Amino acid sequence: MPHAIALIELSSIARGIETADAMLKSAHVELLAAKTICPGKFIVLVGGDAASVEQAAAQGRQAAGHLLVDHFSIARLHPDVLPAISGVTRLEHAAAVGVVESYSVAACIAAADLAAKTAEVTLIRIHLAFGIGGKCYFVLSGDVAAVASAIDVAARSAGEKGLLVQQTVIPRPAPALLASLL
Repeated sequence: MPHAIALIELSSIARGIETADAMLKSAHVELLAAKTICPGKFIVLVGGDAASVEQAAAQGRQAAGHLLVDHFSIARLHPDVLPAISGVTRLEHAAAVGVVESYSVAACIAAADLAAKTAEVTLIRIHLAFGIGGKCYFVLSGDVAAVASAIDVAARSAGEKGLLVQQTVIPRPAPALLASLL
């Protein structure tokens, strides 16, 4: 699993494919995702060592040009992030769940990483803008105080870019609701 990741989010599919190629040719990184998301945007996610990832991210921002929607580079990725994106996190019980919703995939993943690093929580899921109008959200779990702290930090992070849609903390979620979030 890569220790560092970078994501470039673009408003053009064609430029997104071109950007992915430029990023992969500029540094020794692994392509984790290069795909369309709603509504007609494109994301490129790469991973590897921090220096290579930052080089690829710089090349990606340049290649994207005016079609860049959002981006991030994370040098020390929290280990919960990629499993939450892949949907492989399992959870038996949750004292509380928290949700942050944003207008950008990049802002959402960066906020989720920050939330996981802030408090003793488990990232359950990061939903990447498929079928939800280009928005992204993540769900995490832990005790109520930890979830509230993590959600507050994540919401401030997404809000600084003007990309926060909503946030919530749900103490003692109903078991059926928890199952539907996994």
